Amino acid sequence: MSKIGKHIQQPTGYKAFVPEKFPPSDLINWDDDLIMLLSQADIAIGKLDAIDQLVPDVDYSIKSFTKKEATLSSQIEGTQATLIDVFKAEAKIYDEKPSDVDEITNYINAMNYGIERTKKLPLSLRLIREIHKKLLKGVRGQHRNPGEFRKSQNWIGGPTIQTATFVPPPTTEMNRALGDLEKFMHGKDKLPSLIKAGLIHAQFETIHPFLDGNGRTGRLLITFYLYKEKILGRPLLYISDFFKQYRSDYYSKLNGYRFDDGVNDWLKFFLEGVKTVSEDAVVVAQKIRMIRERHIKEVSSFGRNAKTALFMLDQLYTYPIVDLQLVKSITGLSKARALDLIEKFTNKNILKETTGRQRNRRFAYHEYISLFSKDKID
Repeated sequence: MSKIGKHIQQPTGYKAFVPEKFPPSDLINWDDDLIMLLSQADIAIGKLDAIDQLVPDVDYSIKSFTKKEATLSSQIEGTQATLIDVFKAEAKIYDEKPSDVDEITNYINAMNYGIERTKKLPLSLRLIREIHKKLLKGVRGQHRNPGEFRKSQNWIGGPTIQTATFVPPPTTEMNRALGDLEKFMHGKDKLPSLIKAGLIHAQFETIHPFLDGNGRTGRLLITFYLYKEKILGRPLLYISDFFKQYRSDYYSKLNGYRFDDGVNDWLKFFLEGVKTVSEDAVVVAQKIRMIRERHIKEVSSFGRNAKTALFMLDQLYTYPIVDLQLVKSITGLSKARALDLIEKFTNKNILKETTGRQRNRRFAYHEYISLFSKDKID
């Protein structure tokens, strides 16, 4: 038994984890290490939230922060598509669209939808179901009741429930535990918001209320909760970068959360992730500002094409991989004038030709892309 719950033998012969009423009063041990990490994470995420003051044009970058989080969160669950694939898919200039890039697109849509919904709705079970439905629309898991809490037992790891790594609560206990979690999410208690965000994620993963997509949904809850609590004014935290980099620790700490002393270990891991990723994101944003300021100066020297070129530069933050057709579509220029504009951008090394061929060439805003992805661009 632990503070979180206990494994209980079920009539059909397996043991399932049944959560205690959540949260128990003595859930957290406020030791010095936890207090120090909370303070550091608070400072780091505070700087991230204040990024508007450092980077006046942060709006240009938000979409890429969101796309990075969506890509990494999906990759934790086995998706092979990369951020480069997402950029190509959005620009409709891929040779062959990866089959699972739609999973990342769904994640982006679910995040944007959830951010808007939290402006009107509390963070609730209703919202969680809506988000889940968007995540699984038309992709792997689409036949596993998107938007509906499970009505049957599931398990994690192992070919059978008897050999599973973890068996979440039976449905009757699941519904009770979800009710506790919902009250906790919008309850007025004195727990620091970052601590609550970490607990919400871990408790949701413990309950595992869907037949598929629990990990992605649970990671989205972190963003939604921090946004709802005004800890983040924009979805700039790509926490999945840390979770993916330390994937074995991520799963180990989540599993340990259900045992004695595991809550503190999980929270320390989570806060370390918030601190690390927030500090990294601030550095990235500052680099974007410097790149943008430099490129605005260079593009402003394009003479009579300067106004169109500046507009095109702005669009590169949404479409950092382009081809001739996309440039024509964005700018409204003729083929000849669009080619001339692309040549000006490549001469200034703002765009880099990536395909090495005469026809259907593609061009990447490589300096910007490299801040979010180290994958090869072709």
